Amino acid sequence: MQRRSLPFFLIALLSLSALTGRGQGSPEYGSGMRFNLDPEGKKYMRLLTWAQIWARSGQQNPGTTVNGVPTDNVSDIGARRIRMLFQTQISPRYMIVFHIGINNQTFLNGGAAGTSGTGGYGQGKKPGIFFHEAYNEYAVVPAGKNAEGNPRKGSLYVGAGLHYFNGISRMSSASTLNFLTTDLPIINWPLIENSDQFARQFGIYAKGKLGKLGYQFSMNKPFATNLTPPATGTVVTPNVAVDNNGISKMAYGGYVDYQFLDQEANVLPYRIGTYVGTKRVFNIGAGFYTQPEGTASYNTSGQLQRHNINLFGLDLFADLPIGDKAKNAALTVYSVYYNYNFGPNYLRNIGIMNLGAADASFTGQRALAGPGNARPFVGTGNIWYTQAGILLPKAVEKPKMRVQPFAAYTYKAFDALPKAGNYYDMGLNLYIDGHNAKISPQYSLRPYYTDGNTIGGYKGEFIVQAQVYL
Repeated sequence: MQRRSLPFFLIALLSLSALTGRGQGSPEYGSGMRFNLDPEGKKYMRLLTWAQIWARSGQQNPGTTVNGVPTDNVSDIGARRIRMLFQTQISPRYMIVFHIGINNQTFLNGGAAGTSGTGGYGQGKKPGIFFHEAYNEYAVVPAGKNAEGNPRKGSLYVGAGLHYFNGISRMSSASTLNFLTTDLPIINWPLIENSDQFARQFGIYAKGKLGKLGYQFSMNKPFATNLTPPATGTVVTPNVAVDNNGISKMAYGGYVDYQFLDQEANVLPYRIGTYVGTKRVFNIGAGFYTQPEGTASYNTSGQLQRHNINLFGLDLFADLPIGDKAKNAALTVYSVYYNYNFGPNYLRNIGIMNLGAADASFTGQRALAGPGNARPFVGTGNIWYTQAGILLPKAVEKPKMRVQPFAAYTYKAFDALPKAGNYYDMGLNLYIDGHNAKISPQYSLRPYYTDGNTIGGYKGEFIVQAQVYL
């Protein structure tokens, strides 16, 4: 980060620190915004609202323009997520969930479809709210006690719709409300905005528990993809797979985890990132996602060939109190290994809230991933991701205010990039009122490739996130 950006972030941090909120984990919040639909409270509607606002300064890849201006560093403020969720329990066995909102609105992009230029519907303005989830669920074997008053050993719920009960890993169904780091590495959502709708697909699912074993499985219809494999004129580039699923075939996914200590709730699909010292959790899990003929490439004869998508994950999650119980310190660790196969030499590049476009007049060596903050996202190969954080002991004078330093590391080894890449994140959470009001500064480093065997250097990005939710 360049020195000229520091005053901007001092002002942003002071402004964002004025935000307060109430929420889960706060005594004032209780059960949240819950509206009973009968006198007994067995029928109810629950409403959650949240916003994550980013102030950031980031180094751009070589050859980048922003709104037509060549640049190597950009500072901005934007909305990473603004959302609402409605959970309605209309009987003890039947639930409906609607989840709506927007994501990734900046001063330049993220606006409604068709917005451009200057004016009331200029670029970046008035984004279209859309459904992230819309599904209903029935309890075939509900959790709790049976008719005789004895605890059930297992549970089974089935549902259908646009849902988030994903396979592959714990983090593939992560809650966006309680991250340990400022954001996730996105590798946990490998299909994001290609054959899914912001990490969701239409389908049917089954979830539940068998003792301490939790499970969720789904059968989904992926959204259509139709990218054309690379070619220069009539000369094709063989064995480079791209997203092209034709009349997409059904995809299947699942995730199971064994919960050794405290048992986690599974009413909603969202997996907790950190419990901020309120639970003792130690889980190991494994998952998968498979879709026949999800990608396509040309072979050496120039004929189109199709490839199955096969994605696997193996992970561990621990959130454990440490030290003096009264001081409520805790250690949070999550580590996951992914083996992704999208077909030969598949590689996808993205940048979160990317402001950059290619500079046509640039004569230097460009980044292989493209302009802005784009990076190699996912590909056929292996990924290892680990994050860890320490919740520091309570301060006697302000016990509600908490501090949680964290760090994360990502290792990516893709077939299309013979040289593996290393990615780094470090920061801390400043909890004003748990996850319901927190400020999270984070600094990240990413490599940029000039070709598959060469890393030209590293680019940095500094983010300050203000989160509130009710």
